[in-house]
Amino acid sequence: MSYYQDWTIKSENVENEQIYRAYVQRYYDLEKSAYDLILSQYPDNKALLSGTAKEMAEKLGFPYTEMEVFVGFLDGIKNSINNTIVVEDIVDDSVIELDIDYKKLYLNMLDAKADWLYKLASWNQVFDQEIIDALKIEFRLSNMAHSDKVGRNDPCPCGSGKKYKKCCINK
Repeated sequence: MSYYQDWTIKSENVENEQIYRAYVQRYYDLEKSAYDLILSQYPDNKALLSGTAKEMAEKLGFPYTEMEVFVGFLDGIKNSINNTIVVEDIVDDSVIELDIDYKKLYLNMLDAKADWLYKLASWNQVFDQEIIDALKIEFRLSNMAHSDKVGRNDPCPCGSGKKYKKCCINK
């Protein structure tokens, strides 16, 4: 069984709620410490972000006995990198290089509502506070709900000049 298959099974198996919660919490703890390490060593973190899967997992603090958790980490970060990795095919000797797009990573963390990640103090190594605030505003604006529904008292979209409620509301 591949690490990815193992990760999928363990991260989706909710038969025993207590074991599941402990597993997910372990993942969150390892994920947080890995991101903290990556961000705190920015911009000199290239050595952390390349090597074989086994080496990189070790450098980022993932125990070898939990390689499936490391693959889960890679599955989470793959949408925030400029290169492509196929997490389904990762084995110990797979050569991996993570070319992280830090802006995309921060926005994806906001989208995932992962406050334990986007509130890490080590983000200040990557962006100054003004940029972080601008990214938060950009995220909020891109996720703002808006409706194209015509209101009853709005002009009718048919172009008649009448109010919608007096023209096409019942058509």
